[in-house]
Amino acid sequence: MKRSILGVTIMLCALIATACAQTDVSYTLTGEINGLKEGTKLELIPGATHKQEEPVASAIVTNGKFEFSGKLEEPRLFYLKVADYFGVLRIMLEDSEISLKAKAVFRESNNRAFVDFSDVQVSGSNTNDLYKEKLTFKDKFGVQHEKYYKDHDAILAAVRNAKSKAVADSLRNTDDYKAFAQAEKDFFTNVEKTTNETILANKDSWWGPLVMLESMSYFTDEQIPLYEQFSEAAKNSYYGQLVKKELFPERLVNKTVPEFTLANREGKYFNSLELMEGKKYVLIDFWASWCGPCRREIPNLKHMYELYASKGLQIISISKDEDKKAWEKALDKENMAWPNLLNEKGVDDLYFVKTIPAIFLVDASTGKVMDDKLRGESLEKKLEELFR
Repeated sequence: MKRSILGVTIMLCALIATACAQTDVSYTLTGEINGLKEGTKLELIPGATHKQEEPVASAIVTNGKFEFSGKLEEPRLFYLKVADYFGVLRIMLEDSEISLKAKAVFRESNNRAFVDFSDVQVSGSNTNDLYKEKLTFKDKFGVQHEKYYKDHDAILAAVRNAKSKAVADSLRNTDDYKAFAQAEKDFFTNVEKTTNETILANKDSWWGPLVMLESMSYFTDEQIPLYEQFSEAAKNSYYGQLVKKELFPERLVNKTVPEFTLANREGKYFNSLELMEGKKYVLIDFWASWCGPCRREIPNLKHMYELYASKGLQIISISKDEDKKAWEKALDKENMAWPNLLNEKGVDDLYFVKTIPAIFLVDASTGKVMDDKLRGESLEKKLEELFR
């Protein structure tokens, strides 16, 4: 009898252990990517969030294979990438055993190291099949874009090779160039129409917000009517909440400015409170070397710094560049006289930065944000008023 009870007890313990293991792991992703060296580190990063996410898991290629496992409450999009390289492989994970096969090719472009994934085969994830199906509408955009550029290659080449601005301007007034401009307008009109129709075709589930996030690099107020047509289930989903947070961001106006410590190009760290000490007003400017509007704002910032630095104005520029060399090249060209720091550790998230340029006017005496919507002439007028 004792042996019988002991046997039952052992069996129960084994069942309990198995049940616990099953609740800790809901998916397993095993993969084999041709072109990856032994010991290569792979990272799994949350996808479609419109911000730079940290890896949630990592795996090492061993004997040509790798494995990820974890727990998901619902299907999620992830980006699989090689650590320290640009380029991602999109994959929808769900509660199942998933296998992945692909090819990887390493290359360099603009001083950046990339990995290109191709011949991707995923089995065991029905959600991944649906994801590919729902996003196929984007595939034809590249072909259409290439076609209208090719159709008007002659006039575009003439404009590019124009000897002077006057010649280029005259070419832009020709019927050929106007035809190109109309074709480009029609293309983007069609992209917007097709994208919006696809989003609304999925408005009753989390697919709608996910397609929206994957189809647009950022949101403006123009996308609010799209969001308002989502069902409550879609709005309350994980991806629906991401869309809502981006469309209706929290603002820092009248709130204490978040403290941060960031490094300059030489690697020396600066604390924001120390940089504001003894100043009257501070402009915290989020920008990037690749951001045209940001670069166009710099001459205005220089002008204001020249006028008011001696009167108590401080400017702190924080670059969102991922490519440090590109940032340093821009610094050399722009020659900004105030502290220039590189964003890290989600400092831009502390300021709810969604688009750049993002400039925060801070009252240094109170440490509170006065405004976050001032640019150009409006910013100049505000500083003139404050330093009067």
